[in-house]
Amino acid sequence: MNNEKIKPVIIGIAGGSASGKTTVADKIIENFGHTSSVTLIRHDDYYNNQDHLTMDQRLLTNYDHPLSLDNELLAKHLEELLAGETISKPMYDFKNHTRAQETEEMAPTQIIILEGILVLEDQRLRDLMDIKIFVDTDADIRFIRRLKRDIAERGRTFESVVEQYLGTVRPMHNQFVEPSKRFADLILPEGGSNFVAIDLISTKIQSILDKK
Repeated sequence: MNNEKIKPVIIGIAGGSASGKTTVADKIIENFGHTSSVTLIRHDDYYNNQDHLTMDQRLLTNYDHPLSLDNELLAKHLEELLAGETISKPMYDFKNHTRAQETEEMAPTQIIILEGILVLEDQRLRDLMDIKIFVDTDADIRFIRRLKRDIAERGRTFESVVEQYLGTVRPMHNQFVEPSKRFADLILPEGGSNFVAIDLISTKIQSILDKK
């Protein structure tokens, strides 16, 4: 491979909450981390700034709805990365339910992974992707994983997790996340444990890099 700058390959990884998206992203990073630089962008960092709202108002935000995300800024940043420019990526403060004051400087790399439940819902984002993946995991497995994670890592109660799941997570999944599966180039069952699919994805990524 020559020393010329290669236009980044953008890979979108979507799927329901706790479907295994992060595990799939980590496996891809493991496969390419030794040969090229890989950037991981989490859609969560592009939640809308809510500085103008009171804390009580911020707590009412439905984070599973597409309108909670600043896709216009994300699309602009992806276009800048594709053009070889460095971006100042926002960071989200989940404790205060608004965008953090700090940003993260991010330079373009050969591979950019965009991960989030709704990354395939917006056509502007899909049009910028070279590979679109949907991690498909049964609803009961996803709920159990989310329940265990939120109780162990986020100090949530059983009742609050169930209430949020039934009130917003499940209906938003059915309305926005699940329908976006039809836009995927590859539907990946079993998440990070599907080693055959991840190997095939890695082979496809390498073929795209070799052509650029």
